[in-house]
Formats: sequence, C-alpha cells, structure tokens
Amino acid sequence: MTKQVQQLDRVIIRFAGDSGDGMQLTGSRFTSETAAFGNDLSTLPDFPAEIRAPAGTLPGVSAFQLHFADHEITTPGDAPNVLVAMNPAALKANLKDLPPGADIIVNTDEFTKRNLAKVGYESNPLEDGSLDRYQVHALPLTSMTVDALEGLDISKKDAERAKNMFALGLLSWLYSRPTEGTIEFLRRRFAKKPAIMEANIKAFQAGWSFGETTEAFSVQYEVKPAPMPAGTYRNITGNLALAYGLIAASRRSGLPLFLGSYPITPASDILHELSKHKNFGVRTFQAEDEIAGIGAALGAAFGGALAVTTTSGPGVALKTETIGLAVALELPLVICDIQRGGPSTGLPTKTEQADLLQAMFGRNGEAPAPIVAARSPGDCFDAALEACRIALKYRTPVFLLSDGYLANGSEPWRIPDPDALPDLRVEFATEPNGPNGEFWPYLRDPQTLARPWAVPGTPGLEHRIGGLEKADRTGTVSYDPDNHDLMVRTRAAKIEGIARDIPPLEVEDPTGDARVLVLGWGSTYGPIGAACRAVRDAGFTVAQAHLRHLNPFPANTGEVLRRYDKVLIPEMNLGQLALLVRAKYLVDAIGYNRVRGLPFKAVELAEAIQEVIKSV
Repeated sequence: MTKQVQQLDRVIIRFAGDSGDGMQLTGSRFTSETAAFGNDLSTLPDFPAEIRAPAGTLPGVSAFQLHFADHEITTPGDAPNVLVAMNPAALKANLKDLPPGADIIVNTDEFTKRNLAKVGYESNPLEDGSLDRYQVHALPLTSMTVDALEGLDISKKDAERAKNMFALGLLSWLYSRPTEGTIEFLRRRFAKKPAIMEANIKAFQAGWSFGETTEAFSVQYEVKPAPMPAGTYRNITGNLALAYGLIAASRRSGLPLFLGSYPITPASDILHELSKHKNFGVRTFQAEDEIAGIGAALGAAFGGALAVTTTSGPGVALKTETIGLAVALELPLVICDIQRGGPSTGLPTKTEQADLLQAMFGRNGEAPAPIVAARSPGDCFDAALEACRIALKYRTPVFLLSDGYLANGSEPWRIPDPDALPDLRVEFATEPNGPNGEFWPYLRDPQTLARPWAVPGTPGLEHRIGGLEKADRTGTVSYDPDNHDLMVRTRAAKIEGIARDIPPLEVEDPTGDARVLVLGWGSTYGPIGAACRAVRDAGFTVAQAHLRHLNPFPANTGEVLRRYDKVLIPEMNLGQLALLVRAKYLVDAIGYNRVRGLPFKAVELAEAIQEVIKSV
C-alpha cells in the first residue's frame, strides 16, 4: 500500500503508561534514532519516585515527552501533538495537556472495567464521546504483540511485556525514524537472553509492518534534519554531560578525579557514569552516607586531587558542615547539586530550582562560595569545566547547580575538540615561602587571593589544617579579633574578586529599544528563550539575559539591570534570585514563580511577559 508522506516542521510526542510498561526505554530509543536522523530535539522524562508504583493508578503513570524539529528548539514542548497511552491511567493523567485535534494512540486491551474504575472513569472514554475533540486510534497493542510473537519460546507474560516495542515500531514507521540502531540496541541489551531478544526485535518489526499495511494510518510523516554547525554530534543527558565535563577538567588540569558520593535521585547517574572511567584516572567512592562522601572528597582535595561530591538538596543539608570546613581550609572542591522538588524528601523525581539560597547562605558563619549554574543538558559539560576552573584557581569550594529536568532531559551535543578546552593546570607549592625557611600556608597570591596548595608529604611544607580560625599567612590557630575580621573579609574578597575573571552578562535585545528585561538562571533558559521569541513574533520588544554565575554575579549585572524599566525573573521557586537581585542592586524585580515539579510552559511564560510589557 502506497501512503502519502506529509512534511512537518516539528512534532511533540508523549509516551505514557505504567512504570513497568517501559515508557522511559521506549522514549529514549525513539530519541536516539531521532538524534541519529539529525533532528534537533529536547526531551522530558517524567516518572514516579517509587520503584514500582501501584499498577494502573494515576500515581503510577510514567511518561516520556520528546520534541523534535527541522530547526533549533530549546524546550520539550508545551503540549503533545501525539499521546501514546498504554492504559486508562495514562490517558487520564495526560489528557489535560493535549490540544484539540491531537492524535491519541490507545491500547484498548487495558480499557477493562476494573482498570477504568481504578482511575475514576464511570464510562469508557473510547466509547462515550468524551474524546471527540481528538484523533483517536484505538488499537489492541497487547493482543497484536502476543499474536506477532506466537510460536516463540517465551511465556505469554514476556510476550505482553514487548508491547512497548510494538508501539515503538509503529511510531518509528509513522514518523519515518531509522530502525537499525534500535535493533542493534536490542541485540546488545538481551544478548544473554536470546529468546527475549528475538521477541523484542520481532515485536518492534511487527509494529513497523502494522503501520506500513494498516488502513488506520493513511499518512506517514517526515521531519527533515535540522541545520546545525559542522561537527560530530551525539544525544546526551545533563548528568552524562556533567560527568564528561568533570573527566575533561581532570585531564586538562592533570589531576586525578576523585568523587566521594552517596546515591540520591536525581544525581546518582553521575556516580554510575564516573565509576566506568577508571582508565582516565577517575576514582569513585560510594560512601555510607552523605557526610562521609564529602569528607572523603575534601580529604582527596587536601591530597592534591580534583575533588567532587554529587548530591541533591537533602544531601547538601547533610554536607553543610564539611562545606564550611572547605571554606576555612580554602581547598578546591566541586559540590554538584542536582536539584529536585522539596522541602525534605519532597518530589524526588521532579524538577525544581529552589536550592539557590541554600547554596548561597546555607552554612554557619561567613562562608561564601561561588555558584555556577548549567542552563541545558549539553551545557552541563561546560558548566562543570567552569566550576572546576574556579575551584582550582581560587582554592575554594564551588557549587555547580543543575536540576532534575536537565539531569534526565537530553539534546544533541556537539563533541568539542579536546585541545580547545581551557587549560586548567595548577602549580603546587614546592618550596617554603616565608622567612627563615618557613612555609606560610596562608600567604596569598596578590591577584587571586588564593593560598598555596601544598600536597602532604612535600618536605618542609608541613602545615596545620582544621576548622579553627587560622592566623593570616602563618596558618597557626588564632583567636585574635583583628585577625578573624581580616580573614573573614579576605575570604569574602577572594570570592567577590572572581567577578573580574568571568564573562560579562550578555543581553539579547534584537531591536535595542526593549524596556523589559527577562532575567533567568539554570534550566529556565529554554522556556525563557522560546517565550521571548514568541513575544517578539507577536510584535513586542523584549530583552533576555541569563546568568551562569550566581555568586559572584558578573561585574556588569547592575549596569544591565538599570537599563530597563522592568525586570521579570521567572524561577521554579518562590523568588530566590529575585530576592538576591533586589537586595544587591535595589531593583524592584518582578517574580514569575511556579513550583509544580515541571519545567515552565513557554506559552504561559509568553503571556506573563506580555502583561509586564503592557504595564510599562
């Protein structure tokens, strides 16, 4: 059967089902083939915190959204064009996000009275007319999968489990995705289980063939590759990019990388990934708790390693005392905080950016630390390099802020030329620097105010460490009031001085006459960019700036803010950057705040921007 092929410029697909239905695997495989095809893309995995949430219930729904296009995109999309719903719970949980006319592919085998009742459906939505606004494709996906695998030496349960591969094959046909990579992936994944491997491959191929031959779909779609700068690309998640950035920093500094960590969602993938790279001199230590993890990392920093600890907000709370010790010792240490919804255990698998004030002030005493924030999954690589650069150059702990959206989301990433990465080499102290052959561990570099880094065991460079206040230059324990005042102010001046060593805040203001500035940080970068483009397309003028460095701010930040009549700050918190901006620059910043565990929708943000513009 010859079918019409229709060209589209972009598509947003959401796969949804039980947490045991393999929706994350299905979405990631579709994403990998889309990346190989050459589309620009952005993804949003969304899954329960429980390992196996109650089957068929709304809390148990796992979803994976993918936005792919023939042009540059920055968000996983606001509203799906296509929903693949494997059961009634998946349909009900996601229906509110669908625009009229969207395609819904549903697995009718799961629409039993029992499953409908579980989620509060009094009647079958596939039959009662409630879905008339949508293009519904009701398919018995489970039954078709079992029929396709008839004769294989597997149980019926194993055959039913392959229904996600049938759905993947169908969607791969529908949107003209390559298939070779998925087949090879299944061969590798199930190499030790030949029968399961054969079943999944056959189910995938059966889904493709169904799309090719059925009359249920008369049109096949194609989204052409997106034009991108020349280079070698790969699809990458934020946590993977961050891990690679740490390895790159280790290689460019010539220092061994040491990770002291304790598993915590959504940061654990960094530990898992780094543990695979012993060949690059990486050492990973999974400690018995968060405190031991950072303690080991700080010990490694004292020993001359590039030291890192990874965690999320609850773990930062436990690490606080040791972070303060690192401030007092003035040793390089990178604290990767992959933020999640809080407070307390909060929303472990959902995103939020509410740890900014914790990173800024969450320690006793005057204990300033630089803060660097990544803005996209691929940018986690560059942010990691920058955090390591500052830590090594200024001998200080540095916070690297990411979040669950960046950690699990993915996008195409151009692999950089290793020789073009910054030179991070450091010089250890090798000779005494004080009078009479003494070593003064707090005799500072006049430019950076960084103290010498002396590796233990270097002859003549023995010195005292610990949390008690140190005397200026000599490093002996000191309770002198004037010395304490000097040391506190010097440590603060060292951090403030980093502003001279970071790029100025850049502003995107195409017309140059905007009166409203949208200022963001972290993962709001994509939604803010998409919203600002929509506002300009609607005939308004608006400026956009995004902060990578949050402590200290770029040196020109105040000058930039004063150019505009209004400053709007969208944040996935209740206004933490807005609080800092108001306090430091006396600018009456306007907050746009959402704490829903999800990224901003560009459409909603565009409406908020237009309201501010109209008020001016």
